[in-house]
Amino acid sequence: MELKATRMAKADGVGTIWLNRPHRLNAWTGRMHTEYRWCLQQLDEDADVGVIVITGTGRGFCVGGDAEALSGHAKRGAYDPGTAPDLATPGYGVAEAFDAPFACHFGLSKPIIAAINGPAAGVGLALACFTDLRFAVPGAKLTTAHGRLNLPAEFGLSWILPRLAGLARANDLLLTSRVFTTDEAAQLGIVNELVAAEDLQGRVHDYARGLIETVSPNALRQTRWQIYRDLTASPADSVLRSEALADDMMAEPDFAEGVAALREKRLPRWGAATDDEGLPPP
Repeated sequence: MELKATRMAKADGVGTIWLNRPHRLNAWTGRMHTEYRWCLQQLDEDADVGVIVITGTGRGFCVGGDAEALSGHAKRGAYDPGTAPDLATPGYGVAEAFDAPFACHFGLSKPIIAAINGPAAGVGLALACFTDLRFAVPGAKLTTAHGRLNLPAEFGLSWILPRLAGLARANDLLLTSRVFTTDEAAQLGIVNELVAAEDLQGRVHDYARGLIETVSPNALRQTRWQIYRDLTASPADSVLRSEALADDMMAEPDFAEGVAALREKRLPRWGAATDDEGLPPP
C-alpha cells in the first residue's frame, strides 16, 4: 500500500507507526484509518517485530476528525467513513469483543504503546486510550471533544475511560468534553509516564526493548489477551483460564529458557517456541 497519511519503520524489534499529516496536526481521515489498519497488520504479522509504537509526526498526536471531513458530514447530514472497502483486520478473530476499530488493538499478538507527542482529541484520544501503555510529553492538550459537536462519545471512549480513570473522573471528561492536559491525565492514571519531548521517542523505544528482552513473546501475547478478556469476565473464569494457560505454557521451550535464565542470572534468549504455540485458545 502507498502510504500518504502514515509512515512506518522498524528498528531493534520495535515497529513504529507515525500518523503523518503534520500540517493538520495529524487530523484523522478515512485514508489515515485505512493506512493505519494496514500498517498494524503488517507489524503484527512481522516476526522481527516484538512491540508496536504509535506516535505523531510534528507537533500533534492526532487532533481528531479533520475539519474538512466533518464539514462534509454536516452537509450530507450523515457520516461517511471514507475508508477503503477492503480494510485490513489486524487483531480480529481472537475474541468477538475485540472485532471493531481500536478495540482490535486488544486482539493484536504484540504490545502496543502510544507515544503522545502533542495534542490528542476525539478519535485521536480514543486511539491512544486503546493502546496498552501511554507515554506523553507534559502539557499537551487532550479532550473527548464530542459534546461540542453534538456527537456521542467516539470509538468506545465511554467504555475505556471509566476503566482507566474510574467512573466519576471519566464522567467529568466525557460529559463536559473539557480540555485537560497530559499532566492531569497522568494524575488520573490515563497516562503512564510524562517524558520531555526531546526524550520521548528514546524512552518509549527503551521501554519496548525492555519488554522484548525480558518477557517471552508468548507470555506478552497471552497476558494481553487475559487482561482484556478478563475486563468482562468473572473472577473465577479469570483464575481457571490462567491455570489452564499455565499448564500449556509450561510445556513450551521458552518456559525452560526463562527458568534457566533466572537461575543463571542472565537475559533470556527467547524464540524457541513455534508460531502455532501462540495461537489463542479456543
